[in-house]
Amino acid sequence: MSKHAYISITHRLMQINQLNFHITFLFILLFPEFVTAGVTRHYKFDIGLLKFTKSINYTYELLKNVTRLCKTKTIVTVNGKFPGPRVVAREGDRLVIKVVNHVSNNVSIHWHGIRQLQSGWADGPAYVTQCPIQTGQSYVYNFTITGQRGPLWWHAHISWMRATLYGPLIIYPQHNASYPFAKPHKEVPIIFGEWWNANTEAVINQALVTGAGPNVSDSYTINGLPGPLYNCSAKDTFKLKVKPGKTYMLRIINAALNDDLFFRIANHTMAVVEADALYVKPFETDIIVITPGQTTNVLLKTHHNPQQTTFVMVARPYFTGQGTFDNSTIAGILMYDDDHHNSPPSSSNNISIKNLPIPTLPPINSTSFVSNFTNKFRALASVKFPANVPRNVDKHFFFTVGLGSNPCPKNQTCQGPNNSSKFAASVNNVSMILPNTALLQSYFFKKSNGVYTSDFPSVPLVSFNYTGTSPNNTNVSNGTKVVVLPFNTSVEVVMQDTSILGAESHPLHLHGYNFYVVGQGFGNFDPKNDPANYNLVDPVERNTVGVPSGGWVAIRFLADNPGVWLMHCHFDVHLSWGLRMAWIVLDGKLPNQKLLPPPADLPMC
Repeated sequence: MSKHAYISITHRLMQINQLNFHITFLFILLFPEFVTAGVTRHYKFDIGLLKFTKSINYTYELLKNVTRLCKTKTIVTVNGKFPGPRVVAREGDRLVIKVVNHVSNNVSIHWHGIRQLQSGWADGPAYVTQCPIQTGQSYVYNFTITGQRGPLWWHAHISWMRATLYGPLIIYPQHNASYPFAKPHKEVPIIFGEWWNANTEAVINQALVTGAGPNVSDSYTINGLPGPLYNCSAKDTFKLKVKPGKTYMLRIINAALNDDLFFRIANHTMAVVEADALYVKPFETDIIVITPGQTTNVLLKTHHNPQQTTFVMVARPYFTGQGTFDNSTIAGILMYDDDHHNSPPSSSNNISIKNLPIPTLPPINSTSFVSNFTNKFRALASVKFPANVPRNVDKHFFFTVGLGSNPCPKNQTCQGPNNSSKFAASVNNVSMILPNTALLQSYFFKKSNGVYTSDFPSVPLVSFNYTGTSPNNTNVSNGTKVVVLPFNTSVEVVMQDTSILGAESHPLHLHGYNFYVVGQGFGNFDPKNDPANYNLVDPVERNTVGVPSGGWVAIRFLADNPGVWLMHCHFDVHLSWGLRMAWIVLDGKLPNQKLLPPPADLPMC
């Protein structure tokens, strides 16, 4: 063969390989559910807006201009998208996500709900598992997805930056594995958020200085859009286009900073089939409740012969506290694409719902509805998807969760409780102060002295009528305390809401673990009688649970994942006030029971 012929054939093979690569890449984008499991998927997150110029060179605009509610503001984004880009994987895949920080704020990203088995360095909460990524720096989050499938999500985990830095993380079942229900015609992510006309960093910083509650959001959003019930926002309305007689999977995520939400679609019912990336026994409902941090898959069956082609969907907060909150309603549109009806043109931007019925929702403080709804969740508890709830408990903990206060500093005027103190929040009256370095680094390198202590109280130091009359002294203690657990310890935690400065539901999220919700009730937990009513057969498995307003919830988990794991309220205002604590789970004896060393690019403080 001549040299020219060899080069020609080689060039042709390269063209074919390039074509195959592009076809494969396009196939992955269009049909991610068919991609073979167990692969490594690479993503790049540029914090800020990536703007390509006409030349080969490119530059970064640090912030993105976005107009909502007739006002334009600059927001921090990932890859210039709001909400951020979708991360797609399959159970068993490894994700390698390089995050590059181009903005002046420090940043960290949390992969909410991912177990992070032996990969605690990739969990993301700033000053807990890592120092934040500083301006001009990058960090590669590297982790494998094990035993999870469904919608999770990612978000910033520092200050209030997750107001705009969030997006879906969709996990498909393993290759050739099927859903435990009929495969839907199509799937649609629905992400609830909150929108502030003001800069959210300025909002929380001002509140922390004055000690008052922060200003509330100006609207809620569905997939970043406020919708027609808000001022000049008809053109910014989420529209879900469906066909008659089909089943749609709605992957619902509550990314709101500070609010539980009711959600309903007019004249339609939904079947709940999954919670926090774990299957549940299906149940029908026309209204769902979802706390910040939680995710839920529902199946929406469209009508075969709808009497109209346009229906309103709405979401509104559930709130029982005494402070202010965003008491508004977000609306979107369900639109039928039907040849037998004159459906609205797909190019229409301005949506009028004046003549459409608005579905009703429970009263804002309807704790009874929320309780009845959450009690419907049950684990699938099948042979393939068992409920491995710990039957025997090695360590029992009783945590009070709620609000409190800090004294006003000398020579300063405060606007918190009684206009003489600052709002605070705590677990067992300990309001957690984040250290100046990451807890996980301090633990791994055995340099905890002066960073944290391991004396977090397992029960309240002072007992009182937790849901009755509040004690006169509402001050909290402040510190950085952790609980240390030997590997494979079975744990039960009862989380008790308190009435201090108002009873309120608290969405508690545990990093690095799922847990079983074995019991819940109202009033004060009764350690003698309430455990007799625990569900140890098919309790729902979650990563975020709402502690009932004026009540308690009991969870169990097996401490089989070594590392440092944050547990906190997913209301960011309460998180900022200190409603958080951390668990240190020690290494086991076997190699696969030990935390691996940190990656070389781990950010430094």
